[in-house]
Amino acid sequence: MTDVPADTTATPTDGAANGQAGTPPAPGYRVLAQYVRDLSFENPRAPDSLRVDGKPAIDMGVEMSAQGRPDNLFEVDIKLSIKASHADQALFHVELVYGGLFQLQGVREQDIEPMLLVECPRYLFPFAREIIAKQTADGGFYPPLMLEPLDFAAIYIARRQQAAQAAQLPGAPAQA
Repeated sequence: MTDVPADTTATPTDGAANGQAGTPPAPGYRVLAQYVRDLSFENPRAPDSLRVDGKPAIDMGVEMSAQGRPDNLFEVDIKLSIKASHADQALFHVELVYGGLFQLQGVREQDIEPMLLVECPRYLFPFAREIIAKQTADGGFYPPLMLEPLDFAAIYIARRQQAAQAAQLPGAPAQA
């Protein structure tokens, strides 16, 4: 059995330490904990749902959230909601909220939000993907659902643009 450190330090790029004496460390984060906050799997038509010919239609939703804590740490969650159907019949529905506790280091104020909503979810995603695959396999689906990698930067930018457009709509409160 191999001992694994309780936390991991990572930077958005290669994670290499800055070897120059007297210079601040490269911006990055430490992963202090990872956890399943909520998990739900439904297979309402089992065992008939396990005998479907063809590929099911997959509808997936992704949400990211982050919040600061009084101890200067940050809780980051990614919520994945996946519904599979075939010929208008539900096959399965899985929802997962997977979180991590992060400590930021050397991150400029303007880079905190992108770090929390892009880089931290990017780190958490492979673990959440494995949980989804295991749940669908345990639900009897073979092969299990293997989610494609997500572009969290594109999701973040799209959500920022949606928020900006919503703020410009007539009747929207003015921004300070």
